[in-house]
Amino acid sequence: MKYPAVLGVDDVLPMLDQFDTIIDARSESEFALDRIPGAINCPTLDDAQRILVGTTYKQVGAFEAKKIGAPLVARNIAHYVETLFADKPKDWKPLVYCWRGGNRSGSMALIFAKIGWPVVQLDGGYKAYRAYVAAALDAPPPLGFRVVCGTTGSGKSRLLETLASVGAQVLDLERLAAHRGSVLGHLPGEPQPSQKMFETRIWDTLRRFDPARPVFVESESKKVGNLRVPDAVMERMRASPCIALQLERPLRVQLLMEDYDHFCADPALLNAQLDHLVQLHGRARIDAWHELANTGRMPELVDQLLVEHYDPAYLRSIDRNFAQYPDAQVLTLPGISKDDFLAAAQRLHAPSAI
Repeated sequence: MKYPAVLGVDDVLPMLDQFDTIIDARSESEFALDRIPGAINCPTLDDAQRILVGTTYKQVGAFEAKKIGAPLVARNIAHYVETLFADKPKDWKPLVYCWRGGNRSGSMALIFAKIGWPVVQLDGGYKAYRAYVAAALDAPPPLGFRVVCGTTGSGKSRLLETLASVGAQVLDLERLAAHRGSVLGHLPGEPQPSQKMFETRIWDTLRRFDPARPVFVESESKKVGNLRVPDAVMERMRASPCIALQLERPLRVQLLMEDYDHFCADPALLNAQLDHLVQLHGRARIDAWHELANTGRMPELVDQLLVEHYDPAYLRSIDRNFAQYPDAQVLTLPGISKDDFLAAAQRLHAPSAI
């Protein structure tokens, strides 16, 4: 094969894991929004340089813009060759892409090829990749979902995590979205990804699954925080067999206080989130919940939130959206220890359970 090889997404993505390094040559802000899984960012033009070249192109012309851009690109690529890739052997196989598979990735691919590396450039760049992912999520693979249902605090997320640890196939949408899926679901210090990156994470997870084995997923709503689950994936989930996870309410309160300990330690933060529920429950009820938080009566507050807010809303949603829930496999947890979740996961993952 002659290098640099310019290949389209239909050729590149099925062998994505065969590349030694995936290099995103776009600017750092483009990279932050979304990228091909596993890519590292090596901008041939960083954000400031890209603005400079783009402004020159619009105000002066293409020729002057290229005269400014060319030495910037050359210096940036030289820096990467001298630092990041100085120790790469002759058979190192990188994939390089930019926005549309044009000058930015083309310049890097050409230099790599001249050095002697068998480099592949993605034809159409990120734009073609993004179209591929969107189409793939519109027609997801024929996977057998098993939907873990259960009221808030019943341990759905912990069960999914344990299932993954014993080798089961798990689509953990809340982990991919960096959100626990409710008004209190924001993870401190961990912002949610962009919608495009969320979809990339879903696609990357689904493509690795064996269609002959079940995929465990939580009974999410259409939105996880600010992010939307792709419609076709949601439709598949809602039509799938269900598992009804059950846990006594005092244990649910204990589990929630463990999982949301940042709220227990910061009542003001919790109260700010509870204010989002004023329209549903009225100012008087929210003020009463504020008082429970401010006086350290967290178990009482969590119990009231379950009884008066979360449980009614969840049960209405399950009955309305998951058609097979009335026939769900019932799985009762005796406690919330690691051994309790391990036993439940092993029961679900056993060959006889499939």
